[in-house]
Amino acid sequence: MVIEKVNRPDYLFEVSWEVCNKVGGIHTVVATKAFNLSSGYGKNHIMIGPDVWMDESQNPEFAEDPILFRTWKKQAASEGLRVRVGRWNVPGNPVAVLVDFTSFVPKKNEIFSQMWKTFGVDSLSGQWDYVESALFGYASGKVIESFVNFNLQPHHKVVAQFHEWMTGAGVLYLKSKNLSVGTVFTTHATVVGRCLACNNMPLYDSLKQYDAQEKARQFNVTAKHSLEKTAAHNADVFTTVSDLTGVECSQFIGREVDFITPNGFDNSFVPQEDELAQKRDDARGLLLKVASAMHGVEYGKDTLLVGISGRYEYKNKGIDIFLDAVGRIKNSNYKGEKILAFVMIPAWSRGADKELAMKLKGEGNAAYTTNSSHYLVEPEYDAISGKLRYLGIDAQKDNVGVVFIPSYLTGNDGIFNVKYYDMLAGMDLTVFPSYYEPWGYTPLESLAFKVPTVTTTLAGFGLWVKEHIREAHPGIEVIERNDFNYDAVVEGVVSRILEFASLDAGKRNEYRENAKEVSKIALWDNNVKYYLEAYSSALDKVVERNGAFPQFKEKQNMTYQKFTVNAPEWRTLLINKDLPTKLKHLDTISKNLWWCWNQDAIELFQMVDQELWQLANGNPIAMLDMVDLRRYKELASDEAFLAKLDAVYRNFKKYMDSKSKSLTPEISYFCMEYGLDTSLKIYSGGLGILAGDYLKEASDMNVNMNAVGFLYKYGYFTQQLSAQGEQVAKYDTQDFTKTPATPVMDANNNWVIVSVAFP
Repeated sequence: MVIEKVNRPDYLFEVSWEVCNKVGGIHTVVATKAFNLSSGYGKNHIMIGPDVWMDESQNPEFAEDPILFRTWKKQAASEGLRVRVGRWNVPGNPVAVLVDFTSFVPKKNEIFSQMWKTFGVDSLSGQWDYVESALFGYASGKVIESFVNFNLQPHHKVVAQFHEWMTGAGVLYLKSKNLSVGTVFTTHATVVGRCLACNNMPLYDSLKQYDAQEKARQFNVTAKHSLEKTAAHNADVFTTVSDLTGVECSQFIGREVDFITPNGFDNSFVPQEDELAQKRDDARGLLLKVASAMHGVEYGKDTLLVGISGRYEYKNKGIDIFLDAVGRIKNSNYKGEKILAFVMIPAWSRGADKELAMKLKGEGNAAYTTNSSHYLVEPEYDAISGKLRYLGIDAQKDNVGVVFIPSYLTGNDGIFNVKYYDMLAGMDLTVFPSYYEPWGYTPLESLAFKVPTVTTTLAGFGLWVKEHIREAHPGIEVIERNDFNYDAVVEGVVSRILEFASLDAGKRNEYRENAKEVSKIALWDNNVKYYLEAYSSALDKVVERNGAFPQFKEKQNMTYQKFTVNAPEWRTLLINKDLPTKLKHLDTISKNLWWCWNQDAIELFQMVDQELWQLANGNPIAMLDMVDLRRYKELASDEAFLAKLDAVYRNFKKYMDSKSKSLTPEISYFCMEYGLDTSLKIYSGGLGILAGDYLKEASDMNVNMNAVGFLYKYGYFTQQLSAQGEQVAKYDTQDFTKTPATPVMDANNNWVIVSVAFP
């Protein structure tokens, strides 16, 4: 599907089990895409993840912000939602809402029963991994509902994207509430497809022969498959990450995908040339040092370093292919420089090998050797360890050596103590001969760090490269793979490794430079457009469901008051509020419509007095006139409020200071109406909202634009009623354009006459 005109949402929610919770490749997807979207959405892009850390304060990826959306958090708590709001510690620092879904565990039967009655989701066989994921998705849907109802106006365009089956219940919850929120459901790998691949069943050549429901029962994943399929069918837009998985979705889920949304890559964290060269030298030195200590062999600087990494899926990730290729090189007549194969696959381990750690310090038993840098809990049952025993590789005698690193490389593993990317920089070649890989970030990451790589045509990224780079590139090799050519793939990997072993330093550097160039085809700058098209299509579906978009639901503010006087005498009184010095900026911000599309500013005014904010219909000028002096004094001594005020004013001042730098020509924009905010009623329909959005965008882009329109003068009126309730007289009291939406009080200090009418 191709969208000719992209309609951007005002607010974008993105829900994933891997927000602030690294498990696999989806973590990289959502984290790097968030950085790319941060300049366009800022705090209007809200990531939602599970609050699963036992010690909340120790989550290294999350920094809580007690001020951010503070008033909404109170509202959410009153609705039974336990959330923490802050920033995700990844480039761009997007807003993150972590949801504690455990409060819904006692209600799980009721929730799942309703999902069955409404949508037919079969949760009966779901184990705990299903239960907690489904409840997280459900709670996330409620969080989005709460946020939208509390913070947003009817004209705001909202999209919520849900990643993988674990969040599918959120799609269904929003559908059941019929909110004006466009939903996008993205599957990165189907439940049934992954099960088939993991259980050594031929997937691709036999795809059309499989009955998804039957296979789901066979592998005991009926609940997961049911939730995934139902979410896909009920979402406004269904996407997946590659054409390869698109075919899988059609067969197993029964709905054609609306968009292929290939994952992108953010290279902002890739070091600059000089720094990368230094990191490469440091990493090679560390890798050679540790390998030498492990094997009792002094590896020279010319040793070829080849690596594989990723999740422990022995067949799907091609770990079996990689190890068999190393075994064949060991048994070949290869006589060149030593080859070191690094298997960086987190496994069930119980800490760093203490003997090895002592040896690296120059202590302990100098004769001690090992192939694993960390202790495995059950090495006798570990597939990689078993394969290494079978191959019988002896690094002291053979032309190859293997280093198994069964630990996450987060910088504190006890042996290497550097992060994965810092290790990756030291590799000469990486190999990812995947069998089941809907996308595949690991080869793309290697290319970005100028490390040539190998992948296959059964990886989404491999197919992407084949389609976008027709000619051969030495930085990457994409090996043809299917259900039945295992041996040929092993030989292809062997050939590639031996080719690199034969290259001189100049040629290897040429390959490295080419690898960097190839990585650019998958930058988010190029690929985020596919997601934006999906969001636009989701908004179109909202229009189809609910009619014209945006949807207006103006509040009626008519109240009636009976007056006993026969001849009221009206006088105009001008009352100037006297704010404490510390709060002067409140008045300044309230008189510039910048506040109405800045969520921080809106929150600031809500913090002044939530009830008065609602009474004033979201008009800060009117509200500030109604606040009493005692409340102003409280705010002037409230450090949290003052910090929020200072932060908002700094952003406002920075925004306004940029206006003097505008170099665009002066533009006059004519329209009969402008929908800037509900508090400024100079609009009546969709044209006004469009014109208002143009003005906001022109302001954000620093375009020198002057808007010309009609002056609609509104007047407040009172109605004097007879004893029978009939209207006796109507009195205009003030001009809306002078003090917008300011209610007045009678002699008994009662709020009266708060309705607006055309003259």
